[in-house]
Amino acid sequence: MEKPTVALVYQAVQALYHDPDPAGKERASVWLGELQRSMYAWEMADQLLQLKQDVESCYFAAQTMKMKIQMSFFELPPETHIALRDSLLSHIQSLKDLSPIIVTQLALAIADLALQMASWKGCVHTLIEKYSNDVSSMTFLIEILTVLPEEVHSRSLRIGANRRTEIIEDLAYYSSTVVTLLMTCVEKSGSNEKMLIKVFRCLGSWFNLGVLDSNFMANNQLLMVLFQVLQRDETSTNLHEAASDCVCSALYAIENVDTHMPLALQLFQGVLTLETAYHMAVAREDLDKVLNYCRIFTELCETFLETTVRSPGQGMGDLRTLELLLICAGHPQYEVVEISFNFWYRLGENLYKTNDPALHGIFRPYIQRLLHGLARHCQLDPDHEGIPEDTDDFGEFRMRVSDLVKDVIFLVGSMECFSQLYSTLKEGNPPWEVTEAVLFIMAAIAKSVDPENNPTLTEVLEQVVLLPETVHIAVRYTSIELVGEMSEVVDRNPRFLDPVLNYLMKGLREKTLASVAAKAIHNICSVCRDHMAQHFQGLLDIARALDSFALTTEAAVGLLKGTALVLARLPLEKIAECLSDLCAVQVMALKKLLSQDPRNGKAADPTVWLDRLAVIFRHTNPIVENGQTHPCQKVIQEIWPVLSETLNTHQADNRIVERCCRCLRFAVRCVGKGSASLLQPLVTQMVSVYQVYPHSCFLYLGSILVDEYGMEEGCRQGLLDMLQALCMPTFQLLEQTNGLRNHPDTVDDLFRLATRFVQRSPITLLSSGIIVHIIQCAIAATTLDHRDANCSVMKFVRDLIHTGVSNDHEDDFDLRKQLIGQAMGQHGQQLVTQLMHTCCFCLPPYTLPDVAEVLWEIMVFDRPTFCRWLESALKGLPKETSGGAVTVTHKQLTDFHKQVTSAEECKQVCWAIREFTRLFR
Repeated sequence: MEKPTVALVYQAVQALYHDPDPAGKERASVWLGELQRSMYAWEMADQLLQLKQDVESCYFAAQTMKMKIQMSFFELPPETHIALRDSLLSHIQSLKDLSPIIVTQLALAIADLALQMASWKGCVHTLIEKYSNDVSSMTFLIEILTVLPEEVHSRSLRIGANRRTEIIEDLAYYSSTVVTLLMTCVEKSGSNEKMLIKVFRCLGSWFNLGVLDSNFMANNQLLMVLFQVLQRDETSTNLHEAASDCVCSALYAIENVDTHMPLALQLFQGVLTLETAYHMAVAREDLDKVLNYCRIFTELCETFLETTVRSPGQGMGDLRTLELLLICAGHPQYEVVEISFNFWYRLGENLYKTNDPALHGIFRPYIQRLLHGLARHCQLDPDHEGIPEDTDDFGEFRMRVSDLVKDVIFLVGSMECFSQLYSTLKEGNPPWEVTEAVLFIMAAIAKSVDPENNPTLTEVLEQVVLLPETVHIAVRYTSIELVGEMSEVVDRNPRFLDPVLNYLMKGLREKTLASVAAKAIHNICSVCRDHMAQHFQGLLDIARALDSFALTTEAAVGLLKGTALVLARLPLEKIAECLSDLCAVQVMALKKLLSQDPRNGKAADPTVWLDRLAVIFRHTNPIVENGQTHPCQKVIQEIWPVLSETLNTHQADNRIVERCCRCLRFAVRCVGKGSASLLQPLVTQMVSVYQVYPHSCFLYLGSILVDEYGMEEGCRQGLLDMLQALCMPTFQLLEQTNGLRNHPDTVDDLFRLATRFVQRSPITLLSSGIIVHIIQCAIAATTLDHRDANCSVMKFVRDLIHTGVSNDHEDDFDLRKQLIGQAMGQHGQQLVTQLMHTCCFCLPPYTLPDVAEVLWEIMVFDRPTFCRWLESALKGLPKETSGGAVTVTHKQLTDFHKQVTSAEECKQVCWAIREFTRLFR
């Protein structure tokens, strides 16, 4: 890009916002994006801010400045840093009245500069000294002081742990000055709402960073102002939200209550005074305020959770905190109680771990009241028509209730709760929406009730299957869900199998109930496999007529899964014929699609049938003794030509090819070595299609074949030829610009395939010419920030080196060790250097255990050489940031080297890397 004029940049910004032609907007956006990535962006942004022509151009310039400081600060020589700072401060002062979003962008730019610019000492002090006496500068000063603590942990700024610690200490030192400034603001501005909102946001930001002195804050007037605002009925919605956010931040900051006693006590007592204000908000039907209070009450309970469990009813373990949450649970809007769910989960988890019956007894009544409230919240509207919706907000709320009930039910006792719920139905004659909600909660806990000799459970089952078809459709829907959840009871009491199946069949024939009935039948098949064998013909009839029922794709596949699970329990001699029958419908459908004339437009989509075949193969797993022919072998051989032709017909369509490969994968897994006759034609077809259409699923399918046949002497060379043939197009794809980043699935599947080779036939791979290229590709791919792909790459490298470490008493250990030694001699230094660079600059922290395992294996293989490689890698790391801050000291480097090289187990390497890489984040 050549250096543009300011006029041209201004013109492009105008086009971006005002060009009526979308293509013109798009061109301007692309060109401005290119400008922002170039060196000229610094100067252009600065000039636009000086010109101050309009909001759009100033916003673009301010945003560009922020982006450049965040992402490209290294472009500026250190001697320009002071000039940049002074220029930004002058811009924010001159633009403070133009627009608040511009002030925010410039404040972020100044904060990000302060964090990176090591020579700007005590920035908080300088800013307060410079601007605090000028009322008109107050808005932007507070904005900078708000975003500064927020940016300390920003992912975009890689300032490193040393600099971050230095900054946090600096901010802690000046925090009382900031709070005093905020209090002065409140005093001077009186009841100016906008200023109060800014003050609360700023205070919350400092609480979030955890640097405020709790003794100083406990006695500070600001805290009183906060609670006064929350107690006042006339507080506006925006101010109420800002005050609530601030109190929540304060409560979160004192999570470690014992070290913040004075402040904890003030907050505890302050929140308890808000109960009246909550009731007032309910009376005024002000839902926003109600939700805010519930957030505060929940945060209070979360903060004092351990105190409450440790000393319930005493001091700050006062159980009035739980009363507040139960009051919220009584609010008619379900969104209110939903806020508190995380607390109830945590309380349940905590009590489960302590496992103290006396303690459980104290909390039981609260959980009982909660469950009572939740059952009421789960009721549908009395005028609701049709079945309960799963996918809308209320449907999702009910699913979360179901999960929560499962997690806390142990405190009340599943059986006791189940019986109580049932008795409300048996003794009263509640309206349909109450019945449905009770059945819904019963379905949530049915699995946790002990099914052994349980008369209540059998009575419930008996009554449910007698429900007449005249009851509300939603009641029938949920009763079917309950029956599906009670499959263990059916298994223990097979006399119920017929009435249950009859009941579910009625549902299956009805449009709105078909899918839920199919899911219940699937559950019964999974749990009662042996009892269901006598009903296999019935299942087969359903499977043959699957498309005559109004089923979702998922429900249809579930039914076939259930059928296959039962099929696997039939006598071996019957399985082949029954499997053939079960597959026939899908095979006929595929043949029909293949026979259609492709000139009639696009070939019809076969994925439905492929998915159905896949689920049948996946779950038909009969027990076959050694020497017996697998009963599914013949069927799969018969189906192969249809699958092969389908694959050929749709070879350009990645989605369909993926489903074909998935189907073949389960077919191969189903019969194991019994699929040998397919090996040659399958590999030939995979390789030939892959040359033209490199779908990564072929690599995955290849890994399955290596897993099944890699130990067979006669197959090894053929599988190696397959690997080499698949690697050539793969390397071409990955060597393109950004090839690794654009094709993470290919990287993932390539290294799954290579790893299977290492596991099944390491010598074959290590002796081949292709191994050098695979290792080089792996080293390049270690930088890839993609969870699955990176995991596959690291596993390959780890397993590869491990074959030279683990002496599993195989005859070929010495040869393996020698071959790994050669590979490490060639690539070891490059690999270690790349791994260190990668975990400091490219990868997120969750990948570090995988990196640690690779380094550990290299070290176990040859510790003295590894020590030299690691030393060389560490010497290559940068010691300072572009802002002049020390990234890593000589002592930190030598300590890390010593920690890793003297480690006695892998997790010590992992801890060392975790700590060390923080210096670069």
